[in-house]
Amino acid sequence: MQFETVLVMLQNNWPMFLRGAYMTIAIAIISTIIGAFIGLFIGIMHTIPMKSKSWSLKTILLKIINFILTCYVEVFRGTPMIVQAMVVFYGLAAYGIELNRFVAALVVVGLNTGAYMAEIVRGGIVSVDKGQYEAAQAIGMNHVKTMVFVILPQVIRNILPATGNQLVMNIKDSAVLSVISVTELFFQTKSIGGASFKYAEAFLIASLMYLILTFTATRILRLIERKIDGADAYQVDKEREGQVQ
Repeated sequence: MQFETVLVMLQNNWPMFLRGAYMTIAIAIISTIIGAFIGLFIGIMHTIPMKSKSWSLKTILLKIINFILTCYVEVFRGTPMIVQAMVVFYGLAAYGIELNRFVAALVVVGLNTGAYMAEIVRGGIVSVDKGQYEAAQAIGMNHVKTMVFVILPQVIRNILPATGNQLVMNIKDSAVLSVISVTELFFQTKSIGGASFKYAEAFLIASLMYLILTFTATRILRLIERKIDGADAYQVDKEREGQVQ
């Protein structure tokens, strides 16, 4: 493999590489947002208090909803995303529901992300001190108000690093969507490599583009974390960097 060959390939095919990168970024960002909302919803539902021995209509309804949500989380966490993509796209088409490939990609990655975010949010809720629940209940807040005004603002800060990791994972894992012909970066790279029979050069360019995307996303998310934490946290990080040096 020669460096000049790589440059020529990039020069001749940069619009396709850029279109693929744009599609990859769009799928990763939108799916992560969808997954975050799903995770927050499941986190709130799983923490609604209910009496285990009660057979009221509300308790029965909550148990059924929690059972369905638990099944959803286990299924999407326990199966590969490439299989989920095949089931959603081709499985629904077999029953007359033909999804646009981009919509199918958002459904697959969004639901997959939601399953992982549900566990991340649950961990964030559990990490909040129990006294804050009791204080909110003591001033008359119900469960929804306690979550919205007291718990979730802290949970969102706590889960921000994990959400950032999920975004980075989605950038990389979106490559599996090529099995349903979504024109993301991997699919475009495979097409370019197949047209010229120079797969090594094409995927070298793609690997550099994936690295740039994930590196940039990581740095932007760390900047957001520092903004949320305030100047004190930033000073802590600077001191740590000084110790390392």
